[in-house]
Amino acid sequence: MIGFGYDVHRFKEGRPLILGGVEIPHTHGLDGHSDADVLCHAIADAVLGSLGLPDIGHYFPPGDPQCLNICSLKILEKAAALCREQGYKLVNIDSTLVAEAPKVLPHREAMKENIGRALRLDPARVGIKATTNETMGFVGRREGIAAMAVAQVEPTGL
Repeated sequence: MIGFGYDVHRFKEGRPLILGGVEIPHTHGLDGHSDADVLCHAIADAVLGSLGLPDIGHYFPPGDPQCLNICSLKILEKAAALCREQGYKLVNIDSTLVAEAPKVLPHREAMKENIGRALRLDPARVGIKATTNETMGFVGRREGIAAMAVAQVEPTGL
């Protein structure tokens, strides 16, 4: 079974930029109730979607004080635990970050390690790509970052 996830966060001054659990040097971070890790959020929604479960907002409500500034790797851990509880295992993740800046590919291996550890998945099975929006739209105007992801799961009995 396959699920798709999409997330977007606007830039905000005074916050660190966290992508895939890695703090990336940049002039702005992303705005959100959690650490606003747009990549982890898209991946978590892809995992949850592959299982037919509600999105991350159901498990981590935006107004919940317990979720304030939560590390999004914890969100991935919850998605992976739900996967196992449902009798499935993750096969692979593929994701794409869409941003004009900063360059994220120098941090790809560290992101793959973090995401793989959180999902209990071999980092070789975590795909992370990056592209720009060719200066079009909110991403092109450098107002924020978008991420898309797909997740494949299969029953543990296979």
